[in-house]
Amino acid sequence: MAEISASDQASKGKKRSHKLSTKIDMTPMVDLGFLLITFFMLTTSLMKPVTMQLNMPDKNDDGQTSVIRCSESLNVVIDADNKVHYYQGECNSEVHTTDFSDDGIRQVLFDYKRKIGEVFTVVIKSTDKAKYRNMIDLLDEMVITNNKHYAIVSITKEDEKRIAP
Repeated sequence: MAEISASDQASKGKKRSHKLSTKIDMTPMVDLGFLLITFFMLTTSLMKPVTMQLNMPDKNDDGQTSVIRCSESLNVVIDADNKVHYYQGECNSEVHTTDFSDDGIRQVLFDYKRKIGEVFTVVIKSTDKAKYRNMIDLLDEMVITNNKHYAIVSITKEDEKRIAP
C-alpha cells in the first residue's frame, strides 16, 4: 500500500539527514471509486419522462366526432392577457371573464359540473397569441376538477369577436 524507502549512502565526514521518499499505491482507491460509481449507476432510478396523456375521441363512420348538447357544454377561451373567457353553450349567451386563480376558472368548473352533472363537457379554445403555459394550466385544471370530458378545438372568428374588448 504505502512504502517508505531510505537510502543508505555512507557519507565521509559530513552527516546529512536521510531523505525519505514516499510512494503511495493508488490502485485500491481507484478500485473503490469505480465500485462506488458502478453501485450508484445501478441503484439509482433514472428520471422517467413526464408526459401528458391525451385521449382523442373515436370518429364516427361519417368522419365526425360525437355531438355535444349546448346545454351540457362550457366554452372556454384563453387569450394573450392571461384571461379566461367562458360562456355556456350557444353563441348568444353572455361571456364572462376570470383568471387562473383558485377562485377563478377552477371554481367556475366546479360550479358548472355541480349544476350540469357528469355529462358536463368543456370546449377549450385559445387565441393565436395565447401562451402555451396557459393551455397547460387549463388542462391541469381539468384534472384537478376531475372533468373527464373536454375537447381542444380551434377558435372561430365569432369567438374572437365575442372576447374582443
